[in-house]
Amino acid sequence: MNLPSNGFKNESNQLDKSNPNPVDSPNSEVKKGPLSFLSGSVTSLSFSLLSLYISKKIVLYFAIHNTNYSSPFAQSIASGFKTLIIGISFLATFTFGFIGMGLFLVFIRSLIEGNKEKTD
Repeated sequence: MNLPSNGFKNESNQLDKSNPNPVDSPNSEVKKGPLSFLSGSVTSLSFSLLSLYISKKIVLYFAIHNTNYSSPFAQSIASGFKTLIIGISFLATFTFGFIGMGLFLVFIRSLIEGNKEKTD
């Protein structure tokens, strides 16, 4: 698709030539250190705990405030809405917790690899 006849090839060549800044080049990657992984893990796990607290409060609220509608259709919609809200809140809890645990494992792995590089 990037034929010279449609002009895309020429434009991309001009952009490559006009970018002398080495910071934006794809060859210069910034390596993340263990402190970055640890701070991300702590942040994500704290969001997970906050989300768990909110999820428990949502479940408690819906358990106390029972809805009674005369229409079965309205009752069905209310039940579906409650299920959706509770599911999304616990999905957020799981997602933040899973990301936090993963970042903590990457933090431990980066410490182990850092020790191996120093001893070699």
